[in-house]
Amino acid sequence: MEAPFWKTKTLEEMTSAEWESLCDGCGKCCLAKLEDEDTGDIYWTTVGCRLFDPQTCRCTDYANRLEKVPDCVGLTPTNVREIAWLPSTCAYRLIAEGHDLYWWHPLVSGSRETVHEAGISVRGRVTASESDLAEPEDYFDYMLEFEP
Repeated sequence: MEAPFWKTKTLEEMTSAEWESLCDGCGKCCLAKLEDEDTGDIYWTTVGCRLFDPQTCRCTDYANRLEKVPDCVGLTPTNVREIAWLPSTCAYRLIAEGHDLYWWHPLVSGSRETVHEAGISVRGRVTASESDLAEPEDYFDYMLEFEP
């Protein structure tokens, strides 16, 4: 039996379909994050991007997200190694750091639901959309003390 692609290829060697399939659908990267300008510390919020569907944990316009949301970060093999706020469970981060995928990852489990069943996703935890907030200070009301 042949080893799965994420165990045999580097991020750079993956096809675009393989790359996209690494996303586990947790939705954590689609939550607004606050950065302390003095320390660089990242604080998570329960505020979803205006294109984020909190039920499916998917972008409602993935193909056009970078044009529609100026601060949306398109992940690349280079920047996943540099982005400090990528969740510790993120497949891109795990593979970049030489780790395997967790049992609940859809590529391992064969189901897109296991990420939700395992409690890894933000399904049921998003309490606001960025389109509902008027001022940057409003985000502080939704700040978490730890990564979701």
